[in-house]
Amino acid sequence: MASKRTAKVGDAALAARSNPYVQRVIEDAELRENIREAYERSRKAYGRLSNGKGPTKALMEDRKLHKDLRAAAAALTAASIALRDGPKRKRRGGLGRKLLLLAVGAGLALALSEGLRKKVLDALFGAEEEFDYTSTTTPAPAPETSGAAA
Repeated sequence: MASKRTAKVGDAALAARSNPYVQRVIEDAELRENIREAYERSRKAYGRLSNGKGPTKALMEDRKLHKDLRAAAAALTAASIALRDGPKRKRRGGLGRKLLLLAVGAGLALALSEGLRKKVLDALFGAEEEFDYTSTTTPAPAPETSGAAA
């Protein structure tokens, strides 16, 4: 009889070990915290509900009971979402952030430094040709004003 129980316990342990939900609870500290919070808040709410007043009156008037019920519901919602979505992937390296920071820094350096801006434009489009402009036309003579017209 004892060997049958031992075999059943062993089978149950193997089934629990291969269950993905049990694995999530074991691995995810935030999920365990959400489950613990939901349990504690539910216990508090039950204690407030059975404190001697009628349950209807307690549900309608007790603000602390409302707060405990809301907190328990929020913790259960977070736990169910965490179980449904699976493990969160950890971000590694932050390469995207580094590239964004580099681009912003380069843009600021170009905007604030005229010498750097000129070097970059010369490298991209070639050196700018400098030339002197001389006009081949002569300006029109200014109209003469006579003293009689004034």
